[in-house]
Amino acid sequence: MIPSERKIRIAVVGCGRISKNHFGSIETHADQLELVAVCDVDVNVLDEHVLRYGVKGYRSMEEMLQSEEVDLVSICTPSGFHPDQVVLAAKYGVHVMTEKPMATRWSDGVRMVKACDAAGVRLFVVKQNRRNSTLQLLKKAVTEGRFGKIYMVHLNVFWTRPQEYYDSARWRGTWELDGGAFMNQASHYVDLLDWLIGPIDRVQAMTATLARDIEVEDTGVLNVRWRNGALGSMAVTMLTYPKNMEGSITILGEKGTVRIGGMAVNDIQKWEFADEMDYDSQIHDANYETTSVYGFGHPLYYHNVVEVMRGKAEPETDGREGLKSLEVLIATYLSARDGCSVALPLEY
Repeated sequence: MIPSERKIRIAVVGCGRISKNHFGSIETHADQLELVAVCDVDVNVLDEHVLRYGVKGYRSMEEMLQSEEVDLVSICTPSGFHPDQVVLAAKYGVHVMTEKPMATRWSDGVRMVKACDAAGVRLFVVKQNRRNSTLQLLKKAVTEGRFGKIYMVHLNVFWTRPQEYYDSARWRGTWELDGGAFMNQASHYVDLLDWLIGPIDRVQAMTATLARDIEVEDTGVLNVRWRNGALGSMAVTMLTYPKNMEGSITILGEKGTVRIGGMAVNDIQKWEFADEMDYDSQIHDANYETTSVYGFGHPLYYHNVVEVMRGKAEPETDGREGLKSLEVLIATYLSARDGCSVALPLEY
C-alpha cells in the first residue's frame, strides 16, 4: 500500500499509439500520480517524450528499474513483449499495469500472474471499455436480472485497418507480437462475453486473412455457448469500407432487449424491459460521441488503480480477470485452427 502523503511514482514503457491515453490519465490524476520516467527503444520517440514531460528517458526497462524509484510501471508495448516485461517488473518488486491483450499465449498469461503473486505485487490488466457509461448501465441491468433468462447475444466489430497500418511497424499483424483482429482490435469486445454474460462453456470459430498482407486474421466469426444456456455470436473484420463503422452488442432475453451500437458501443439504440427502473431515464445521457475506438475509460481505470494502491479498493481487472478474456481468445484461435469446438476452461 502506498501512503497517501506522497504521490504514486509511475513510469511508462512504450510510447506508441496507446500511450497517449496513459499519459493523459496520469495528467488527469496529477494530484495522485507522478510520472518519473519513460522508456522506449526508438531514440527519436524517446527524446520527444522526455522533452514533452520533463522526465528521464531509458531505452532499457531494466536499467530504468535499477535507476529509478518506481511504484508502478505501465506497459504500453506490443502485446508479445508484455509477459517478459511484467515478469521483470515483478522481479524488481514494482506493481505493473499492462495494456490489452495481456499476452498472446495462454502459458505467458499464467506466467505473468504467478510471477506477480510470487513477488507480492499487483498486476492490473487494462479493460477501460468496462468503464464506458453505456456499458455501466448495461452491466447494472444484467446484474439486477432485468433480462430474466438471457437467450441470445451478438457482437459486431466492423472496423478498418488499411495495409499502411500494418506496415507502420514490423510487429503489427504478427502472431508473436500482435495477434489478429480478435486478439488485438476486438479484445475488449471479447472481454464483454464473460464480464456481461458469464462463464463460457465452449466456442467455435472460423478466421480468414482476406485482404491484408499479414500473418494473422483480418476477419473472423465466433459462436459461443455459455454455461447458463445462452447462445451467441461475434463477427469481426478490419476490412470495413471506407472507415470504422460499428462496435456493437445486442442482448435478447426473456424480459428485455438491448442494443448498444455506435462506432465503439457508445450509443444505446434499443433499451426495452418488462419492468421500469429509475435509471432508464439516464440512457440518453449515457450516450456520447467519439472519434476514437478507445473510448474515454482510461482515466476512470486509473482511478481504480490509484484507489487499490492506496488500500481503498479492490482491482476491477487484475491478472486473473485478464486471463478470462485471454482464455476465450486462445480457445477461438484453437477452434479456427483445428476446425472444431473448444471447451473451457483450457486447463483443469
